[in-house]
Amino acid sequence: MSLQVPPDGSLLPLMEEFYTIQGEGFNTGKAAYFIRLGGCDVGCHWCDVKESWDATLHPLTPTEKIVENANKYPGKAVVITGGEPLIYNLDPLTIALQNKGIQTFIETSGAYPLSGKWDWICLSPKKFKSPRPDVIAVADEIKIIVFNKSDFAWAEQHAQNVGPNCKLYLQPEWSKHKEMTPLIVEYVKENPKWEISLQTHKYLNIP
Repeated sequence: MSLQVPPDGSLLPLMEEFYTIQGEGFNTGKAAYFIRLGGCDVGCHWCDVKESWDATLHPLTPTEKIVENANKYPGKAVVITGGEPLIYNLDPLTIALQNKGIQTFIETSGAYPLSGKWDWICLSPKKFKSPRPDVIAVADEIKIIVFNKSDFAWAEQHAQNVGPNCKLYLQPEWSKHKEMTPLIVEYVKENPKWEISLQTHKYLNIP
């Protein structure tokens, strides 16, 4: 069974939406409305939202309704995530949000062509499906998930391709954060162009 998502972006497979605090990366601590879209073929084995992978499990929702829901909250920032949100045409959604005065942030693996108008692009590249050079070039931040020691060298490879103003973050994979965080601390001390990103929402026990 396949999901027929209109290419015009008028309907999107909405897994969940909720108002919370951004927990990681450059915008940590900001109030934000999260829009999680279903569908992903990147397949990270440590993904903590594997239920997002199958887009057919999530209802096709009118873009106008998603914008209406986001606009109910006082925090005027939206994080669009997944799954892999760039599978879909995000132009209508982001333009409508910005027309309401809402900032648009995306979290993406960069594996698909960039659509949408963005105030902030967080690129979190994955080994399982390489990011596109055109997405790497416009990333505002790159967030590398550190699952094992080899990820430091992999992070440096990607850091060579981003723009000069791109923020560089190393983030421990949650199931191994006790093991990886001390290694990241030492690495950042030795390589201060990098910063540490933590999943603070998990420490705070919020969505």
